[in-house]
Amino acid sequence: MAVDPRQVLAGFLTVTMFVMLGNMVKRDHFDSLEANHSGAPSDYDFDNVKTTQHNIETLPSMSNGPWKVNAGPDLKPCWTKPASEEAKKSEGFITFSLTNGPEYHVSQIADAIVVARYLGATLVLPDIRGSKPGDKRNFGDIYDVDKFVKSLYGVVRVAKYQPPDVSARNLAVVRVPNRVSENHIAERIDPIFRTKGNIRLATYFPSVNMKKTEEISNLNSLACLAMFGTIELQPEVHEVVDSIIERLRTLSRKSDGQFIAVDLRVEMLDKKGCQRSGAKSCYSPEEIALFLRKIGFDKDTTIYLTQSRWDSSLDALKDFFPRTYTKEGIMPVDKKEKYLNSETTEFEKVIDYYICSQSDIFVPAISGLFYANVAGKRIASGRTQILVPANVPGSASAPDFISPYVSKKNHLAYSCFC
Repeated sequence: MAVDPRQVLAGFLTVTMFVMLGNMVKRDHFDSLEANHSGAPSDYDFDNVKTTQHNIETLPSMSNGPWKVNAGPDLKPCWTKPASEEAKKSEGFITFSLTNGPEYHVSQIADAIVVARYLGATLVLPDIRGSKPGDKRNFGDIYDVDKFVKSLYGVVRVAKYQPPDVSARNLAVVRVPNRVSENHIAERIDPIFRTKGNIRLATYFPSVNMKKTEEISNLNSLACLAMFGTIELQPEVHEVVDSIIERLRTLSRKSDGQFIAVDLRVEMLDKKGCQRSGAKSCYSPEEIALFLRKIGFDKDTTIYLTQSRWDSSLDALKDFFPRTYTKEGIMPVDKKEKYLNSETTEFEKVIDYYICSQSDIFVPAISGLFYANVAGKRIASGRTQILVPANVPGSASAPDFISPYVSKKNHLAYSCFC
């Protein structure tokens, strides 16, 4: 049967139109929200997306999802370790606590190290505090103490315990903005330290600023070392993370052991709301399901959610992807009492952070510091497959949704690794 050239041309134009629409979708909304909490209106309205059982049944079957998405080259640290100051006498002590979860810990540690180095002070190993009063852990309960101390040898003196003569009564509490500058330390912190002798730091976050800096200064090199060269999980916690990842890879045999980690916590969606001044700041389970399906992932794709226990709102995602799991379903039984059923959520947050850092693909359903610092850890290890959700008109290609942190190379990690 003869083919009408006009039909061929019409079909070609239709396909071209969908490709162009896919390329026009903006991913910068998450990125812009990090630096400016007011955000800017996005170029689409995702609130109109509605999923029904009919949608699920009629979506085309995809084979072998788009796992090879812009894999990044191996990067090497391009910072220089500051010169040794071991011979210099300590001028006093700096104490601080880690709060709010691992995505905050890495920034709090970096600021404390930068301040201690500038002041010539001894840094006291921090404790870890949860959201509830009295919820306090030792640094070594989660992180590797020896690794932390050794990595800072010759850079900053570290005391494992607070000296008995340094009490809360003679500590001046000083608020420190995240990514503190040398000028701020000189003008706002140094005078207090010289007067009081010992200080306690409390980092605050005026904005979630993880953008790349143009030049590598001594201060930036120190921040790079602090963020990417000092923190490792202590062995027992590391073992739990590894066991969950191994289980996920076993469950992912149909995709060659590869899995997607999605930062999707129902309680955060409820608290945060997904609109911020007209811009999209988070995505619901069914929106994530539609996004992943439309960019080519099939029903056999294995998905790990940072949600700890199953919630009925996740059923819409499981309808698309039956191999969707939370920690509750795949954590080793003998580890649940300590790491999942305890009164604190600190272990759960740490497990999520490191699994999202090591998954084959990371999808942040929620904008914020977790996304920003997981992105940095992934960039540092060459795992640059970070897909930012968006409304997809028709079908599209996964590389169109690579995080601007990677596609524009504007993350702080690109100042530290090259």
